[in-house]
Amino acid sequence: MSDISLLMASVLVTAPISALNLPEQPVITSDIPVQESTEENLPQVVSPAEITPPEFVQPDITTSSAINNKYENILKKSREKIQFISSPNLPELKNTQPVTEIAQNQKNIEEFSLSPHPPDSDNPMSQVTSVSQLEDVQPSDWAFDALQSLVERYGCIAGYTDGTYLGNRTISRYEFAAGLNACLEKINEAIANNQVNTTVNNEDLILLQRLQGEFKAELQQLQQRVEAVENQTSELQGNQFSTTTRLFGQAIFSVQGTNSPDVDLFPRDGVPERQGKTNLTFTSSAQLTLATSFTGRDLLLTGLSAGNLGSTASLLSTNMGRLGFESNTDNNLVVSDLSYRFLASDNLGIVVGTAGVNPINTFRGISPLEGSSDGAISLFGQRNPILSIGNGTGGIGFDWQISDRISFQGVYSSEIPSFPGNIKQGGLFGGRFTAGAQLSLAPTNNIDVGIHYLYSHSPDGLLGSGIGDSQLISPFADPTAFDTQAIGATVAWRINPNLQLGGWGGFTSSKPVNLSGSVETTNWMVFAAFPNLLRSGNLGGVLVGQPPKITSSTLPEGLNFPNFSDGGTAGGRTDTSIHVEVFYRAQLSDNIALTPGLFVIFNPDHNSANDALVVGTLRATFRF
Repeated sequence: MSDISLLMASVLVTAPISALNLPEQPVITSDIPVQESTEENLPQVVSPAEITPPEFVQPDITTSSAINNKYENILKKSREKIQFISSPNLPELKNTQPVTEIAQNQKNIEEFSLSPHPPDSDNPMSQVTSVSQLEDVQPSDWAFDALQSLVERYGCIAGYTDGTYLGNRTISRYEFAAGLNACLEKINEAIANNQVNTTVNNEDLILLQRLQGEFKAELQQLQQRVEAVENQTSELQGNQFSTTTRLFGQAIFSVQGTNSPDVDLFPRDGVPERQGKTNLTFTSSAQLTLATSFTGRDLLLTGLSAGNLGSTASLLSTNMGRLGFESNTDNNLVVSDLSYRFLASDNLGIVVGTAGVNPINTFRGISPLEGSSDGAISLFGQRNPILSIGNGTGGIGFDWQISDRISFQGVYSSEIPSFPGNIKQGGLFGGRFTAGAQLSLAPTNNIDVGIHYLYSHSPDGLLGSGIGDSQLISPFADPTAFDTQAIGATVAWRINPNLQLGGWGGFTSSKPVNLSGSVETTNWMVFAAFPNLLRSGNLGGVLVGQPPKITSSTLPEGLNFPNFSDGGTAGGRTDTSIHVEVFYRAQLSDNIALTPGLFVIFNPDHNSANDALVVGTLRATFRF
């Protein structure tokens, strides 16, 4: 059999033709993704680079094809969430683990070719001069002689960039026709230039002409498809993006209640003075978010929320029974997020806004149990409490992707940035404000670590974390400004797809501006998460920890909080509260989840004279 006679057999076991860059179904690749319709606009161009979009936005605006694989581990932890406006002591927007890697890192499609690439091609295999350059072609292969002849006599064969030929791959008639035509043109060119080192016999030419005629229809259709793809590409490149706004919504209905524990309000003699009582309540909250992109590399978030679930702290004489999905707006509509997020470069995202900008929304979330609507049911179970210090609402932040496993976030946030009056009460640099940073690490594919640092100024001696020992000075003392430095870390370890372990720890040191001494607090938590428990999409969680506790207070005599009812002497809390929580989220559908949960606080308010506090709830979440 002649060399050309083996062309059909050899081509039928090769790959598509990269010279035409056309698989059987046309595929358009570009450095910057383009939109096929207005409705698909945002998902293709808005990547996780925008710092902390809403939790229910993330599945719609992040596409796996637009993310470089080297960031896959960190992206698994990108839980972008929205929470609801709560009491003044709690900032209420959930963060994510955003990645500034954007859509232009889309993986290129490497096609195989029967004809060589142009001289300026970057493909190192564009011109195969010897069959030995193809790593997966062996002399024992049945088509080896044909491939060797086609390479050495006509230069018709090229391989993948990794040096392979993939000879067993099945191709279509279109691919075969294109390969045949490319090889025929190469042979004709060689004949015209007298470059063929061996005479082309009449049998080869007759066979080539017959094959060309047999595949004439396919070649014509192939040319038409190439022209259609070129026209479509030109049109899409000329209209890559148009301003797009998408609406996302979430509603939560919940039933919750507590026991009636005896409370030692003034811990002097260990005798309870009152009984905490709350009613069984049925409440709701709702949130709407408008996500608008103007360039494809930015995102304007406008969030509106309303609800009627308030804190039970005043009724129970402790804030340790607070729920993570509280919404205290008296059903009045409030602006929960008004922030603009954009890419300053391919690996640097910026966020600025008057609402929804704080450490929680800017730092990448580590815990898989975080999320007001689908995570832990308690406020303490949401995240490390030091991240809530300062109760920030508006400011500026950034997220810098340093490498594939290291990122760095920073934020400056003010509690009342819009207040134009007394500098001690509000304004961008007045009142309560916080500056913080987080180093996010992924040392392995299964471990994520966040190292936190925050500096906060408080005008009234309140940390603003909303949980545990947030008050720093005796209630009998005059309000005093404090400066606080906080450090902590959060870690999560994915043992397997159905089990994750982790925890966090935090430490704060607060110094009064006009007094001597300092106040120190600690907190810790360990947890186990059970994704896909009993059914795919479900989530179980078990948490055990210590809410923030004053371990040392060295303020002047009479001003220390731990012993405020007994002279306010220096010292820390003598007892320790322990938080134990279990919950199970049943994902009934893509849009509906039902979460029963229970948590118990032993020695509430770090006082062993207090009865254990039991909080139970049933949370239903609807997304649209």
